[in-house]
Amino acid sequence: MTTPYQQHGAAPLPPQAPPQNPASAAPPHAPDPQRAHGGHGMSGQGMSGQQGMSGQGQGGHGAGYHSPIPVRRTNLGHALTSEWTKIRTVRSTMWTLGIMFMLVVGVGLLTALGLSGSEASTPVLAGGFFGLMLGQICIITLGVLVITSEYGTGMIRTTLTACPSRGRVLAAKSIVFFVVSFVMTTVATGLTALINDAMLGGRPPSEFASIPKESLEAGKVVASSSEWLGATVGAGLYVAILGLLSLAVGSMLRHSAGAITAMLGVVLLPLLLALFMATESLQDVREFLIEYSPLNGLASLYRMPMDGGSGTGWDLLWILAGVTAAALVAAFALLEKRDV
Repeated sequence: MTTPYQQHGAAPLPPQAPPQNPASAAPPHAPDPQRAHGGHGMSGQGMSGQQGMSGQGQGGHGAGYHSPIPVRRTNLGHALTSEWTKIRTVRSTMWTLGIMFMLVVGVGLLTALGLSGSEASTPVLAGGFFGLMLGQICIITLGVLVITSEYGTGMIRTTLTACPSRGRVLAAKSIVFFVVSFVMTTVATGLTALINDAMLGGRPPSEFASIPKESLEAGKVVASSSEWLGATVGAGLYVAILGLLSLAVGSMLRHSAGAITAMLGVVLLPLLLALFMATESLQDVREFLIEYSPLNGLASLYRMPMDGGSGTGWDLLWILAGVTAAALVAAFALLEKRDV
């Protein structure tokens, strides 16, 4: 007996369900996101958007991210700290100041040893002048290098990028250099004065000695208080101002060799020119060059004026300070106008 399907020659196929995408098929017991979140399910983007809107609503104007690092307005103190770090970490600074110190103290000691066996022909503290006359060249060189070395290496661009206020940079360099040079020079001259006073004080004056009356006490040569002030603080101040003038010239010329040569000419050339002006017609020019030469100002602080007068050197120190102030003003003006 055959069935109707067997009569047609094929067995019927069971009904098939439509194909489904396995990726879109949810697991049989997957939790409903809306039920898991209490009927308010949403994506992370939606939640962050709500938080952002709520943050704007609380901040009022959308404050955004705030850095925990405090932002401070820069001032001259920051520039001073930067320049102090530069000048004390550069090797040339220690070498230059060390050589200056050895020249001032060493030459002063040798001068005292050479004069200790004879009568006094000069003031007691005058021997410190010869060492300082050489030591001031070190301060002049350092004053030039403080500014020109950055131009030579290109570091001046980094400095002015970190501190766009150019006047503040030059002011910081000037203050730091002046304080360092004044302190070091005054310490060196003070130590030399102590050596000279211990070895040369209390001697009788020679027959042809040119010694001020205030330096004579009971027929012996001593160092007066004004002489002490001039040979220590005055000499240190004079050389420090001369170094500050070198810094101003270096800022204007922007070249180490040129600025050092120019400053050596300012210090040495007036006296050298005066030595060759022996004719009567140039007598007034010769006296002017000797009187106002930087070396005469320094010698006058030690009570040994080269023009044969009785000056103490303080008036020439204030003249030098005025010239240095004018040079600094010119350096500030050129630094603001020129490109780096």
